[in-house]
Amino acid sequence: MDLGLSGRTILVTGATGGIGQEIARAFSREGARVAVAYHGDREGAEKLAAELGSADDRAFALRYALDEPESARHAVAAVEERWGALDVLVVNAVRRGARRAPGTRFEEVPEEDWRPVLDSNLAPAVRTAQLAVAGMRRRGWGRIVLMSSHNALDGNPGQEFYGAAKAGLHGLARSLMWDLGGSGVLVNVVCPGLTATRQVLDVLPEPVRAREVAATPTARLTTPDEVARAVLFLGSAANGNITGEALTVAGGR
Repeated sequence: MDLGLSGRTILVTGATGGIGQEIARAFSREGARVAVAYHGDREGAEKLAAELGSADDRAFALRYALDEPESARHAVAAVEERWGALDVLVVNAVRRGARRAPGTRFEEVPEEDWRPVLDSNLAPAVRTAQLAVAGMRRRGWGRIVLMSSHNALDGNPGQEFYGAAKAGLHGLARSLMWDLGGSGVLVNVVCPGLTATRQVLDVLPEPVRAREVAATPTARLTTPDEVARAVLFLGSAANGNITGEALTVAGGR
């Protein structure tokens, strides 16, 4: 299947994480040019960009910080100035925040603890989408994929604030699709389940992993590549008329 991505330009935020790296690689394999956005891991981002073809201007690394409002503007502008357009935006950068401590009730969590989780996961996504949509609408083509979480659908004890922020992305997509209308710009959400990234496997206790596998119809964790393939389709020309939807990639969970 031709995904119509050859020569397209992609911005992936949070591209140095386990899922972000695979998303960047997936688009690159289809002939797209990929901007690899990172927060703290500059070395990792530059290494990934080199792998994807920075020497031939097929990729480059740039900084993107969730807690710096101007960062989104600089990132979108950098892609548009370098390659003339931003065709696909994948909002993957995340700030999970600490889980509510055992024995602590929801009403006991101070605002200074939960407010950064909402401010870092929802506002930057809205801000970056606004900046990207302007050029996409003008050119009559674009794709936006917002990375959510199974927490937004099923909930997770102690992660009310993270779940609320991620659920906001679903509301954004459902309403934004109406404004985009027949502009040629589609916006969707991908909700990964527990995914077997290196970061997850390094900290996941074996009993927890076994419990998660037992509760999953496919009897295994999702791989980062499987999440990336879902993002790739929704962010491609092969997706001709899917918009405002939330796709769960979690083995049936």
